[in-house]
Amino acid sequence: MELAQVRLLVSDFPACYRFYADVLGLKPQSGAADGPYEKFSPATGSAGIALQDRAMMAQVLGELGGEATGHRSLVVLRVDDLDAYCAEITSRGATLLHGPAPMTDRMRVAHLKDPEGNLVELQQWLLLRG
Repeated sequence: MELAQVRLLVSDFPACYRFYADVLGLKPQSGAADGPYEKFSPATGSAGIALQDRAMMAQVLGELGGEATGHRSLVVLRVDDLDAYCAEITSRGATLLHGPAPMTDRMRVAHLKDPEGNLVELQQWLLLRG
């Protein structure tokens, strides 16, 4: 078994597409900016994040027809230099909710939301001190 992707169900597909492509700088697979589906990949690694139009999935699973409430996901992206990446994405329109700040002695994090309210955590892994 292999994890293919984490897929987020979104109502405003174009806004979320711009966020993941233009703000976070992830590479879209096909350029389908209006949806109903797109997969995004970081420059390295094999994991991906995909967006799926919520209304399209509601046709398959009727229970998805209502508006999503509450935090249903947390997308985690690892970066090499958290401060530099946060400066880069805030210059492109991102708003940080928290950080950059230490989370543990091994990790620094920052948090933000995409246009649908999905939480995004940016992580910088640190070498153990000692």
